[in-house]
Amino acid sequence: MTIYRIPPTISALLFDMDNTLYSNEEYLRFQFESPVRRLAEIRNTSFDETQREIAEYRKTWAAEHGAAQGYSQISLGNVFLAFGVSIKETVRWREELYEPARFLKKDPKLRGTLSALASSFSLAVVTNNPVLVARKTLAVLGVEDLFGVLVGLDTCGVSKPHTAPFLKGAELLEASPETCVSIGDRYDIDIALPLKLGMGGILVDGVEDVYGLGNWGALRNL
Repeated sequence: MTIYRIPPTISALLFDMDNTLYSNEEYLRFQFESPVRRLAEIRNTSFDETQREIAEYRKTWAAEHGAAQGYSQISLGNVFLAFGVSIKETVRWREELYEPARFLKKDPKLRGTLSALASSFSLAVVTNNPVLVARKTLAVLGVEDLFGVLVGLDTCGVSKPHTAPFLKGAELLEASPETCVSIGDRYDIDIALPLKLGMGGILVDGVEDVYGLGNWGALRNL
């Protein structure tokens, strides 16, 4: 876990979902491979070739734009835009392909952590997956009722990193950005922009780090 900033006053926590509220390498791999396979079918190319093209595009993007903008990663949704797949279509594919119940299960430890946090702060999920997928994921984990707001790829029609999803999460929770903390597993996607917006930022390596947030009093004194 890396703590980049904790605001003096905190009213809301904005959580990324995948590899943040759960850790499951098989499901994360599936979330990448299944839409790439569909793209390969549409383009009448092999999965391996499409995967190579995506990897090359990401490498080129990082070299041309990442350093100048302070980022080195680009989300899969934004990669698909470059390959001619709209955000609306990406949402539809993910809703059709992703079934978190195949990979995940209830997490009592996560629920205990989030319940403790929810007693002091408003909680939101801000994810690059559609709201439907987010809702299914949280339900499987047994924590859906603890989140007052879900902001997904279909909420603002843009993929993180973008200011809109973070600001929408704060708006829906009726919190000013300066009193929010963004928590996620990718600095470029989940943390960099929130910090520029005046939010706090905590980078985690997976759900094990999230469990540690239950001791929020200790974190606030760091």
